[in-house]
Amino acid sequence: MKTYISILVAFAVLLFSCSVDSLDRTIFIPDEDNPELPAYTEWGYNSFGAVYERETIVSTNNNTMPCKITYKDGTLDFSLIGRYQQEKAILTFSFPLSEVRTIYDLSVLHNLILDLTENCTVKLEENNTQSTLDVLSGQLHFKRYQLLRVDEKINRIILSGIFNVRFLKNGLPETISDGRFDLGITDGDFYSYAY
Repeated sequence: MKTYISILVAFAVLLFSCSVDSLDRTIFIPDEDNPELPAYTEWGYNSFGAVYERETIVSTNNNTMPCKITYKDGTLDFSLIGRYQQEKAILTFSFPLSEVRTIYDLSVLHNLILDLTENCTVKLEENNTQSTLDVLSGQLHFKRYQLLRVDEKINRIILSGIFNVRFLKNGLPETISDGRFDLGITDGDFYSYAY
């Protein structure tokens, strides 16, 4: 209950004291159980985080958008951009999806649960080196798609969800767990080659 009240207060402050441009900022509200991760929210806070082995990958930098989405040749690339061990890290989930031309077509993601071992590719870029993960198990759940209106006009969409993935790296099992994202997506964060 305490977390819920904190989230409501933070959102109210955001709405009443900030300009529309500030909706692009990352708002980091610590998780009660693991304060190094953002709490799971559905408010468009432009945050994501996950535990990678015993460290975290998180979006805390307001100079970088935490998500980019690209649609090409029937495949959606959902990229989460953050920091891992003080370096830029990008976690990308690629999966087949029916034609997506605009951010509003992303509504097909609402409550979509993907088994990452079936028709999905997961890539991790760290230290400017990208590798395709040999996934053993995992799930990506887009829990919620919603529209954010400002002054009764649609300003952006919000995608919120959770994920986890177990994979082999150099023959040893590794885990990215407790993943969560809460993203405000605009046309600047999305590109479709479907035209």
